[in-house]
Amino acid sequence: MENKQTNGWKIVAILMMVLALTVTGLYATEVRKNKKAPDTDTTVVEPVEEDLTFLTLWNEDAKAKNELEAFVKDVTDENSANFVPVENRVAVFDLDGTLFCETDPVYFDHMLLKYRVEQDPGHEPTELELKAVAGVQEFIDTGVYPEGLDNLHGQGVASAFAGMTIKEFYEYVRKFGKTPCPGYNNMNIGDAFYLPMLEVIEYLQDNDFEVYIVSGTDRLIVRGAASGVDFLNIPANHIIGSDELIVASNQGDTDGLEYVYSSDDDLILAGEFIVKNLKMNKVTVIQQEIGVQPILSFGNSSGDYSMANYTVMNNPYRSMAFMLCCDDTVRENGNTEKAEKMAKACEENGWVAISMKNDWKTIYGDEVTRKQ
Repeated sequence: MENKQTNGWKIVAILMMVLALTVTGLYATEVRKNKKAPDTDTTVVEPVEEDLTFLTLWNEDAKAKNELEAFVKDVTDENSANFVPVENRVAVFDLDGTLFCETDPVYFDHMLLKYRVEQDPGHEPTELELKAVAGVQEFIDTGVYPEGLDNLHGQGVASAFAGMTIKEFYEYVRKFGKTPCPGYNNMNIGDAFYLPMLEVIEYLQDNDFEVYIVSGTDRLIVRGAASGVDFLNIPANHIIGSDELIVASNQGDTDGLEYVYSSDDDLILAGEFIVKNLKMNKVTVIQQEIGVQPILSFGNSSGDYSMANYTVMNNPYRSMAFMLCCDDTVRENGNTEKAEKMAKACEENGWVAISMKNDWKTIYGDEVTRKQ
């Protein structure tokens, strides 16, 4: 009896071993199949080539272009001794004459005030505004910038648009920007951006730079103008400019420390000019609002000298400053004398000069031509 039971258990054990070996064999075969599959797969996956072409509107031999590309490659290379962390990759740009036309016939904000005072039937200008516009006209007629016009113009803008809400002011600026340029064919005033410089902004942003506009033009004018175009990818909080007082619509003469904003309020322009953001004021506001020393600066006039120096002097990181020279008298309202003066300043200060005439394939696009 015991022998029969023992033999029975032996048979069961043998069967279980056979079953286990079979299962193991099947599993091993499947594993081998899976391992072999990649070797026998003849499917070819083509690599996706990312389009990394930038600065296509610049001439290949442009010194400024090549120096900028070498700089960006150096400071973004983690293996470079000049590598700059992302949080310190800040680039600051002036607006008029650097990104945008300032000579048709004068600055955008000058022409905006002139339109408001002289052509807007719904506005009654004050003596201050008329005086500011007279200064603008003198600048147009003589080409010489009147002494004191910076602050006078800022006061004129604040006065001329007092009482408007921020939204209303933006809409007014955008509407004015749709006015055809007086000196160019096929372009509106608000579209007069230098296309090669917009490429620079895109190039820097693609390399993790934070780009700021630091302009002498009223901050709200620049924000309004920028929101009216779809090719300037700079958010409102990266636009810095001259400032005027903003208050609550029901605030009246109550101090801001005493007044509490309510649901019935809107933000309006108070008619009081605060500061002109030029020269040393640009450096001050960069520190106040950005809090990081830039490693790249782009300007075009003496109003940008302090910003350029602040960028390149005593900087813990490799840094550069570029200055535009308005030397193109065919595609742009250039000024040879001014351009030569700027080129000399670049040579003396170690800044990089950008020649609008020699470095750029186009300025506003081939369809835009200057009226003769």
